Amino acid sequence: MKKYILVFALFALALGSISCTNDFVDINKNPSKLTEVGSRELGFMFSRAQSAALYHRPYYQTISILMPDLYAQYYALTTASFTTDRYALNDTWLSRPGIITYVFAMPQLQAIFNATERTSPEYALANIMKAYVFHRYTDQYGPVPYFGAGSTSTSIAYDSQEVIYDDLFKRLDSASVNLKAASVTNVFGAQDLIYGGDVSKWISFANTLRLRMALRISKVDPARAKKEAEAAVLAGVMTTNAQTATLERSLNGDDGNGLAFNAAGNEFSMSSTMASYLKGYQDPRLAIYFQPAVATGQFKGLRNGSSATAINLPGNRPAQTSNMGTRWVQRNGNAWAASLALRQEVMAAAEAYFLRAEGALNGWNMGGGTAKEYYEKGIELSLQQWGVTDNSAIQTYINSTALPAAPGDEENSAAVAATPISWGASEMVQRAQIGTQKWIALFPDGVEAWSEFRRSGYPVMYPLLQSDNASVPVGKFIKRLPYSSVEATTNADALQKAREMLGGPDDAATRLWWDVK
Repeated sequence: MKKYILVFALFALALGSISCTNDFVDINKNPSKLTEVGSRELGFMFSRAQSAALYHRPYYQTISILMPDLYAQYYALTTASFTTDRYALNDTWLSRPGIITYVFAMPQLQAIFNATERTSPEYALANIMKAYVFHRYTDQYGPVPYFGAGSTSTSIAYDSQEVIYDDLFKRLDSASVNLKAASVTNVFGAQDLIYGGDVSKWISFANTLRLRMALRISKVDPARAKKEAEAAVLAGVMTTNAQTATLERSLNGDDGNGLAFNAAGNEFSMSSTMASYLKGYQDPRLAIYFQPAVATGQFKGLRNGSSATAINLPGNRPAQTSNMGTRWVQRNGNAWAASLALRQEVMAAAEAYFLRAEGALNGWNMGGGTAKEYYEKGIELSLQQWGVTDNSAIQTYINSTALPAAPGDEENSAAVAATPISWGASEMVQRAQIGTQKWIALFPDGVEAWSEFRRSGYPVMYPLLQSDNASVPVGKFIKRLPYSSVEATTNADALQKAREMLGGPDDAATRLWWDVK
């Protein structure tokens, strides 16, 4: 980790030199100009931080598809050489979320912090992105270097999730307040790859992220969770799909859509868990999220944790299972063509309603509606987000008594669960329904879906067929990513203290701070 943070400091310094010819002349005359950043550069740096925060193309496969997306059971692997679906983790890949955070995202944001006033809208947007980056990062590992990020010390302290969350809540609150008080309605313009600089949308994004994080800590610190959730809703969370956040991707350099790029390689397919829910529910999103198998024309999934032998069975080969939907990849002869310029999903308005539904069940003030109303509105917005606009079809789905079905996989698996769509009579069923529909709506964000599965226990998932990790046997689910060996060799003393904060071994079975039974 230390080497990443040293690069962070050097890269932030280098960013200060980006400018036009006149600025370089000024630097020659006055070396102190090296650390100054002009307004022209702020938007560029913000866009680079955004692109990295969502895992730009070179890192998307190993950071997202081959770890969190599998652990959320959105996909299963059709390539026997990859072992992470059986919880056998790759040490090199374990270091890459740190590279994204400390090399590609935070130097850009830190440069914006250094160049702007704390109450400025630019500072506020950088704060929101910092919260987005770090809550995803810490929720995969546990304690990480946070307050000391950017330090050139030989030992960088790790911070507990509790103190990181505390600071992120404060940053999101401050960002929302300062953006509301700002005299401008647009910041960074087209260089903001998510909202095109629309301040009002960033306010709702910040508050929805705050609500997400509040639910995350609802079991470990219910009082703080209630306070943050109610404040977020009062300040204004997402309510329409016009506020849904997606990131502009392009054909420039490494900015292409990472999911589309990797789907063209056809090394993963729909999981049996997804197939059981989407096929059983007759969910119209099935044909949007995935496409029928090339060889059969049928939707088919694959069980997570399949052995190399099982993966190589004729019925589990890529042509026999469902690849990503046609919005991401299209069949072109014997190959796949990727939609590299497709915008990438960041956070949807539907999620805000599912969070409010759960908050209402907790007895929190979520704006006056009932848990049922928020749950059904979440389903409605998710369906509309993915192009299902017929209101009759939406209402039919919401009121359906359909249950998950046998997925039709090579294991002849039974239905994964018995959770209905139509609002249930008991709180236990209702929580399962909220968790299940939120999981479907979060697709394809496996990072968030895996976190929510660990916190809530929903949706019900199939156990792995085989585990190659002794700490997480079959019947158990992976709880975190262990620290990579890079951190053990470069920041050993601080890492030892971080491991003590974990409250358990530095392995994949130890629960995070907020993951309590």
